[in-house]
Amino acid sequence: MALQNSFVSWFRNSSPYIHAHRNKTFVISFGGEAVLAADFDHHVHDFALLSSLGIRLVLVHGIRPHIDQRLNKLNHPALFHNNLRITDDLALQCAKEAAGLVRVEIEALLSMGLANSPMAGYELKVASGNFVTAKPMGVIDGIDYCHTGEVRRVDSAAIHQQLDQNIIVVISPIGYSPSGEIFNLSGEQVATDVAIALNAEKLILLTEKSCSNPSNGEPIRQMTTTEAHALLQQHPDISELIHLPIKAAIQGCQAGISRVHLIDRTQDGALLLELFTRDGIGTLISCTPFEELRTATLNDIGGILELIKPLEQQGILAKRSREKIEMEISDYIVIERDGLIIGCTALHANPQEQFGAIACLAVHPDYRGGSRGQRLFDHACLTAKKLKLNVLFVLSTQTTHWFIERGFILSDINSLPEPLKKLYNPQRNSKILRRAVE
Repeated sequence: MALQNSFVSWFRNSSPYIHAHRNKTFVISFGGEAVLAADFDHHVHDFALLSSLGIRLVLVHGIRPHIDQRLNKLNHPALFHNNLRITDDLALQCAKEAAGLVRVEIEALLSMGLANSPMAGYELKVASGNFVTAKPMGVIDGIDYCHTGEVRRVDSAAIHQQLDQNIIVVISPIGYSPSGEIFNLSGEQVATDVAIALNAEKLILLTEKSCSNPSNGEPIRQMTTTEAHALLQQHPDISELIHLPIKAAIQGCQAGISRVHLIDRTQDGALLLELFTRDGIGTLISCTPFEELRTATLNDIGGILELIKPLEQQGILAKRSREKIEMEISDYIVIERDGLIIGCTALHANPQEQFGAIACLAVHPDYRGGSRGQRLFDHACLTAKKLKLNVLFVLSTQTTHWFIERGFILSDINSLPEPLKKLYNPQRNSKILRRAVE
C-alpha cells in the first residue's frame, strides 16, 4: 500500500511537468561512451517515453571512443590538442565509419517495439540528414586541426519540419561544407548550436560524471551562468568530463536557452528524475536563479494558501481567508522554486506609529533545513529598517523559541500598539514577542 501511495503521489506531482513539457523542443546530447554502455537501451526507452509525452526531441550523439577504437586497431595515434581531436585523413575515415555505425544503432533501438519492452505499442519515426553546415577550424596556436571543424550554420527550418511530424531527429557530430568537404565536430558544440538555432526550451547534456564542487565534493544542483563561469575560473583543473559541458551550458544560456541540464548518464532513470520531479537529480544552469525570493503578487495567493493550510490545521498559524491575503498581498514575501511557493512571510507595517508585525512565516516541509526561514526573516527585518520602523512584534503559539533565538523578548498584551491589541485573539493565547529594529 505504501508503494502504491508513493507511486500515486509521484505521478500527481509529475503532472505539471508533463503539461509544461508537451510540444516543447528538447535537444539531448550524449557521448559515444553512453552508446557503448550496456544500459544504453534504458536511455533509448526514456527518449521514447519523452516523445510519447509530446516532447519534440533532437538527439545529438558523440563518437570519440569509437574513433579511438578504430585508430587503435590500425596502430595509429589519437591526436588531441586542447581536448580537441586533430583529425587527419585516417581519423576522418574512422569518424565517418563511426558516425554511420552509431547512427544506425540508435535508429535500430528507437525502432524496437517488443511487447515486453517499454516501447511496446508506440511506433517512433526517426530522421537524420545534412542539417549542419561546417567550416574548418584551421590552424590555431600553430596546430593544424586538419579535418576538425566547427559549426557554421544549422538548417533549423529542415529540423523543425521533421519535428512538426512527430519525428525524432538524430544528428551526428559530422558537418559538411558547401564544397562537399566533411568535418569532424565536437558533439557538445553541435548540440549547443542546434539548440540555439532551434530556440529550444531545453538543452540536456548527459555527462560521464556528476557535477560536484571540487572543493568539498558536494553535488551542485543549480547554478547561474555567472556562478558557472566563476567555478571554471576558480578550478581550472576541473575534470574535462564536466568542464566542456559547463562551457556548453554557459554558451547556450547566454544565447537564449532558458535552462540547460547536466545529468550524470550513469544513474538509471536520471533523465526522468530531472525532468519530472521538482528538485531533479542533475545540475540546472540558467541565466537567472532557479529559486527566487521576491514580493508576492496576486498570482501567488493560491500557492500561499496551499503552503499555510497544513500549519493552520495544526494550530501553528492563525487562519487567513483568501480575501484577507488578497487585501494584504503587498505585505507578503515569498520564495518561489520552479513555480512552487515553498516559503512565505508577511511584514504588516505601520509607518505612522513606526511598528511592524511579522506574521505567517512558513516553509514547505520538503525544503526546511536550508535556512529559507532565516532568509525570509532577514528580508522582513531589512524591509522594516528601510521603512524606519522602531519595533517588530510577533504573535506565536509554537515557534516562540525560534524568535527568541533571533533577538525577540517575551512581552505582554499591554506592550502591543492599539491596532495590534484589537486584533489579538485571547482564544489562541499567543505569546507576544517584541524586538527593536536594528
